[in-house]
Amino acid sequence: MLPDKDGPGAGGGHSSAGGEDLSVSLFREYLRVKTVHPEPDYDAALRFLDRIAEELELPVRKIEVWPGRVVTIMTWEGTSPTLKSILLNSHTDVVPVFQEHWKYDAFSAFKDAEGNIFARGSQDMKCVTIQYIQAVRRLKAEGRKLMRTVHLMFVPDEEVGGHKGMETFVKHPEFQQLNIGFALDEGLANPGEAFTVFYGERNPWWITVHCPGSPGHGSRFVENTAAEKMRQVINSFLDFREKEKHRLNTSECFTLGDVTTVNMTMVKGGVAYNVIPAEMDVSFDLRIPPKVNLQEFERQIKEWCKEAGEDVTYEFAQKHMNQTVTSTAENDPWWSAFTAACTAMNLTLEKEIFPAATDSRFIRAVGIPAIGFSPMNRTPILLHDHNEYLNERVFLKGISVFERLISALASVPAFPEEA
Repeated sequence: MLPDKDGPGAGGGHSSAGGEDLSVSLFREYLRVKTVHPEPDYDAALRFLDRIAEELELPVRKIEVWPGRVVTIMTWEGTSPTLKSILLNSHTDVVPVFQEHWKYDAFSAFKDAEGNIFARGSQDMKCVTIQYIQAVRRLKAEGRKLMRTVHLMFVPDEEVGGHKGMETFVKHPEFQQLNIGFALDEGLANPGEAFTVFYGERNPWWITVHCPGSPGHGSRFVENTAAEKMRQVINSFLDFREKEKHRLNTSECFTLGDVTTVNMTMVKGGVAYNVIPAEMDVSFDLRIPPKVNLQEFERQIKEWCKEAGEDVTYEFAQKHMNQTVTSTAENDPWWSAFTAACTAMNLTLEKEIFPAATDSRFIRAVGIPAIGFSPMNRTPILLHDHNEYLNERVFLKGISVFERLISALASVPAFPEEA
């Protein structure tokens, strides 16, 4: 089945001449904007968002947080604009593709006979961007007036660590002026009936261990080589990996976000087959849950390096230390509003720690509660994978979900300190 003809980027629930819901057409149009690393076309995304802001009749602000890296903010002012606002955050960039492994062009937004839309970003996270937009469009079309101000924020560079995006922007005065009380950001699909909701994240540590050793000719038994030290380091890290994997596989109450993952990702060293190198490096990607004592964990790494031999050192390319989680206590007004809205829609929620990293960690680090939520159930988790797709029916249901959630969160009564 050929993809349907796109209608104009407009309202929720209406169909174009080709029979496709206009929200789906808008989603597919956005998926075709090639904001893919290493050279994302952010200008095209900004033009798309400008048009959306015009359609929604919302004021738009652009803040260049880094050369060529612009944060776009659309603001729907509430009836009580002095109250803390609601942030709907999404990132505009997507990860690279290996086209030879895809059934269809990864930027064609091909829709098959079952309504599955194949494209990079279909799950991570252009779906949520358009769901926010269409939910707000519907609420405005219904003539709704929300008490709290709602900001839709579109940030660059999340997929490359967020340094030139959200990490920098949360320190800007423009961010503080938004007066945010609660944020929504991306989550993950859930293959079952339930919807996964994330209230915290593991801390990413990217570490390189440097192993110096005695050089020499490849024909001899040289003592104290870099390779021997590196083998010891690798064994220590990967033995720990096995223990954590065992913990995950033998406990019914653990999810991936509850254990530390360790993956060896890079090895460097050597100049020729017959030369024993004077140094070798090995790099690991570690993701550490919020309940782990980070100081103790680093002491363990130091011990592994010491055991490997003389002068073995390590350095971090990334080392996140903030372990803030968002309250999911029943008496927390934000969480209570979120869960009450989900209950009213008969949604089953599964609370988890996010196994990877999102921009939510920067938001939480400045003291703002944030929930990661992408309303995609009955959907395999395919972010960063080949043939990433989302079914149009799941996508459309997500708009209705956000319509209820935005309304509920923007109606949370004023706190005593806001009065």
